[in-house]
Amino acid sequence: MSLDAVLSTLKSREKESVARLIEWLRIPSVSTDPRHASDCRKAAEWCAEQLRLAGLKAEIRETGTKDKPGHPIVFAHHAGPAGYAGPHVLFYGHYDVQPADPLELWESPPFEPVMKPAKPGGPGEREVARGAVDDKGQVSTFLEALRAWKDSGGGVPIAMTILIEGEEESGSVNLENFIKAHKDELKRADVCLISDTGMPAADWPAITYGMRGLAYCEVVLHAADQDLHSGLWGGKAPNPINELCKVLAQLWDGDRRVTLPGFYDRVIEPTEAERAGWRRLNLDPAAALKKIGFPPEANIGEKGWSFIEREWARPTCDINGIYGGYQGPGAKTVIGAKAGAKVSFRLVADQDPMEVGRTFEKWLQERTPPGCRWEFHQHSGGPPGIVCTDSPHLNAAIRALKKANPGGKEPVLIKSGGSIPVVGLFKTLLGLDTVLMGFGLEDDRVHSPNEKFELACFNLGARAHANLIGEFAAAKSPK
Repeated sequence: MSLDAVLSTLKSREKESVARLIEWLRIPSVSTDPRHASDCRKAAEWCAEQLRLAGLKAEIRETGTKDKPGHPIVFAHHAGPAGYAGPHVLFYGHYDVQPADPLELWESPPFEPVMKPAKPGGPGEREVARGAVDDKGQVSTFLEALRAWKDSGGGVPIAMTILIEGEEESGSVNLENFIKAHKDELKRADVCLISDTGMPAADWPAITYGMRGLAYCEVVLHAADQDLHSGLWGGKAPNPINELCKVLAQLWDGDRRVTLPGFYDRVIEPTEAERAGWRRLNLDPAAALKKIGFPPEANIGEKGWSFIEREWARPTCDINGIYGGYQGPGAKTVIGAKAGAKVSFRLVADQDPMEVGRTFEKWLQERTPPGCRWEFHQHSGGPPGIVCTDSPHLNAAIRALKKANPGGKEPVLIKSGGSIPVVGLFKTLLGLDTVLMGFGLEDDRVHSPNEKFELACFNLGARAHANLIGEFAAAKSPK
């Protein structure tokens, strides 16, 4: 096998690699919208075919039940060459994407990918489309590395299992049961590899060693049994929109700390060594805020913690949506019969998402406005994910990144404010640590209109995955 040949192939194939990614991005695999169920299956089948072209045995496996089917999972195995003694790697990613709304804010249609040129003082050459970085683009860097190894390196030289799901953006509701049902197959692995995270800059690669957990809830406050005339009933009976806003405003105190009882009891605070290490990164809050249209004074959050500490080490609560009453054009003087809100909690170790959800529900019940009642749903969630920072697999990833980024900055260890529930699931159910080697940037507009993935990041990701496969091929399994 020749890593040099693999890397040379990746370089020569850059345009066709991007063209393949564009094919995948054109499929509107929005998992949360039932209207896109066939698109999700089409995206899964596209991915499975790419894995077969890389020499792996890939198939589509169903999820959910007969009465309530889920989106399919792409599942593949590769035994590796005869006599292989290195680690068995489980790669996880997802092919589903967030809804593209609001469509009017896109500069180009979200499922018609556009390659845009570099902007002076701004982003580099980039692919713009829904799913560009989250997560089709990042998974594609891995797929391209596999394909280059197959075509130029004599075949993929390591043992692998691949799991690409189609429900990550809608709560991974069927993933835990799938993992349990296929536990024996998945436990062959020694380590999990995920590319769904980020790095400080296009020339500054990183390994993420901590992800926040998530508790996602929806609350509905019911009042009258009908919409009411605001002139006849305003000031005489509860307006659920008013009352909901007043209750939710109590979720934070004057220091912007969450007020749920016991919310911080399980929080494991970062060590002074960690905080010192983060300060040495010299990340610029003002520059980060400027990229999203804020002035420096928008640097607000929990008192006593820095900009980056509030993302990497502190739990938060956010209202993600609020609704009620008349939403159409013009005026309608009505008091709605109900009002609702979607509320998420980002959690850190060792907070329990189900416990937080139960506490939130109890907190709401204690603040029920007179004559009203609550409807409560906990839609999805997952535990925080913390991974070992001193393992041979993580050190191999650092070497792979360093070789993929000649002349650039040294790879760093970072945390992320985002959530990947499967990290906790793999640890709990399979005993697997995860290497989070991602290539997104802070201004990639993840989950927003005009999502992008920069070409430099795409190419870095493909080289890094090719290098890491080579590192694992030369290693010895810990089992």
